[in-house]
Amino acid sequence: MKSRKTVCAMLMALTVALSATPAFAAEVSQTTQPTGAKATACYPTAVTRSEDGTEIRKMYDLGPEDDPAGIPRSDFDQAGFHFTLVDLLKQELPANESRQQTETVSIPSKSKDMGAVLALLPQEREFLTEDGLSGILTLQLDSVKVEVAGYGSSTKELTATRTYPGLSNQDTSNIPKTVESAGAELTLQSIDWQSDAEGHFTGMATYTGTTTSSYVKGYTVTADYTGTVSRINLKRIRYVAIFEGEPLDPVPTAEPTPDPSQGAGDTSPAESLPFPWKAVLIPVGIVAVVGVGIGAGIFFKKKHEESEGDAE
Repeated sequence: MKSRKTVCAMLMALTVALSATPAFAAEVSQTTQPTGAKATACYPTAVTRSEDGTEIRKMYDLGPEDDPAGIPRSDFDQAGFHFTLVDLLKQELPANESRQQTETVSIPSKSKDMGAVLALLPQEREFLTEDGLSGILTLQLDSVKVEVAGYGSSTKELTATRTYPGLSNQDTSNIPKTVESAGAELTLQSIDWQSDAEGHFTGMATYTGTTTSSYVKGYTVTADYTGTVSRINLKRIRYVAIFEGEPLDPVPTAEPTPDPSQGAGDTSPAESLPFPWKAVLIPVGIVAVVGVGIGAGIFFKKKHEESEGDAE
């Protein structure tokens, strides 16, 4: 009875071992496959190496929207060295944006004399455009113009005196009621009579009036300034991956004998992967141990039955 329990226990152990084998193999298979989503691969735009060969720098020029997670960071062997990433630098690369720009300025002037006008206009001016470009622009002399800014008017009081001698009497009808003076018409205001020894009269007439004249209030000067305006835009970002190398210890390896039936470079990806011996050998070992245990149980069971038969 005891031997039967032993055999049953061994059979259960064998069943558990065989059921665990696929799970173990799956676990080993998963370790050989990459896990997680990969970022878009980045490729270097330039690679430099130090004179002694112990440092390699790989430059990656990316846009602001690119993900630097795609930059390779894994160790690698090259030219007898094992290289390891020690630093990843970030540099913002400026891009220059420029264009020709013409700006027109307008300033007031009290005179239209060109010498006085040019004194108000500097040869160069610094300008900043609405979209952020700046630069030094130069005065274009052939674009300078002077225009009247506006007119004003003024009124002036005028007075004139006229003498009328040799009059026989003081009759005002002999005196003109209006006269012209300085382009304006004046009106008789008063008469001053004087007489001489011969009985003649002299009339001294006073005329008054107003005159209106216009004048230039000022001038407006316009001129064009032309030149190049520019600005720096950050459109590219450079990442520099720095790898330092350690010399590899030379390990003698036996070169495999080439198979005449296969050409060079025909190795398939499946052949290049290491065979998962653990996934195969461990279950086989478990089956062998359990088998030995079962065999031993059957052997001892028979011996026990034979001994009971002899006793009878």
